[in-house]
Amino acid sequence: MATTYTEERRLHLQALAELLPDHGLVGRMVGGGEPVLWVWHPRTGRQTLIFATPTQRGWLFLWSPGGQGGADELEMTVEALKAILGADAEQPSGES
Repeated sequence: MATTYTEERRLHLQALAELLPDHGLVGRMVGGGEPVLWVWHPRTGRQTLIFATPTQRGWLFLWSPGGQGGADELEMTVEALKAILGADAEQPSGES
C-alpha cells in the first residue's frame, strides 16, 4: 500500500516526466514502491536517476552529479537536465 508521501513523490516525478519529450529527453518511472525517474538523452546516451524528496521549502529533485531542481520550477529543472545530458554537453564529432 502506497503512503501519501510515496504518492506525492510519484506525482512530482510524473509531472517532470511529462515535460521531458518537449526537450528531447526520455524518461521512465522505475522503483515500484520507492519511485525514481530514469532520464536519458536518446542521441548522447547520457542518463541519470532523479530522486524527489520533501524539504522545508517544498519538494526537491536530486540527480547525479550534484544536480537539483525545485518541483515548483519544472521548466528550469528540465532545462538543467537537458544541459547535462543533451547536446549542450556533447563533444564535437569531428564531422566536416
